[in-house]
Amino acid sequence: MTDTPDFTWLPDLALRPLGGAVIWANDESFAEKENLINPGPASYRRASFGHKGQVYDGWETRRRREPGHDQAIVRLGVPGVICGVVVDTAWFKGNYPPEVSIEALAVDGYPPAEQLASDGGWVTIVARAKVVGDADNPFVVSSEKRWTHVRLSIYPDGGVARLRVHGEGRPDRRFLGAGPLDLAALENGGLVLDCSNRFYSSPQHVIFPGLARVMGDGWETARRRDDGNDWVLIKLAGPGVVRLVEIDTSYFVGNSPGAAAVVGRQPTGEWIELLPRTNLLPDTRHRFLVSTKDVVDQARLEIYPDGGLSRLRLFGDLA
Repeated sequence: MTDTPDFTWLPDLALRPLGGAVIWANDESFAEKENLINPGPASYRRASFGHKGQVYDGWETRRRREPGHDQAIVRLGVPGVICGVVVDTAWFKGNYPPEVSIEALAVDGYPPAEQLASDGGWVTIVARAKVVGDADNPFVVSSEKRWTHVRLSIYPDGGVARLRVHGEGRPDRRFLGAGPLDLAALENGGLVLDCSNRFYSSPQHVIFPGLARVMGDGWETARRRDDGNDWVLIKLAGPGVVRLVEIDTSYFVGNSPGAAAVVGRQPTGEWIELLPRTNLLPDTRHRFLVSTKDVVDQARLEIYPDGGLSRLRLFGDLA
């Protein structure tokens, strides 16, 4: 199960930097449940023993001596439509669970974890299936529903390094008109559709919430050796008017773009200029007012000629 399916291009809605959290597990005797949604691949260091045994970068439960199975619940950082999940058992070789299943739940508000654990509304999105150790185990999900939580069940016990929940953000639209709106934000329904290059990191990062903490939290392209330039295409949360563009090159010091421009696609399919080609500084949050009042539903950021940036914000109003 090592072939990477297409859904892994989509953002991981459960990631900790997106606000995801592992809110409950029935057991975490050997390794903490919170590791499941850490960014980046799991690490391993031989003969690194703590009070609970070998230290694992993942979630690991005790050996069961009674019937049953173990579970962990993840609150998605961005609620949305789940297109696929990856159960990563990296470094778990003699202690991985032979089988797993995944359920999903959609709730309003912030109910306590114990209430969610006993909720009867969980829906199976990945039926009980075999997995292998020390490998990515991908599963396609066929559901158009919006979910807020997922529950991983492992049979009967063992360890999982990472749980990746790939999909598209679907916001609670009741909140979209309550204040300044970033039309590009993943948590508001924005989505990176395509880009010219993602050699060093994913372009999905530029629409993540919050500020980048390191250079790796942004999007960086390979060095260009031709006369072209790099770009990223974003579907907005909905048709709207962009009033302010923020281009954040924080942490990109010797590898930020020299300049950038932004164009928007009108619902008719015509492209218009939102921000003309403008010089950028390294390690700087740039803000530019937009004069046009035209409605657009997609935006394309052009960077010249290449490089990286941390975040792109397109503040405005839904039409």
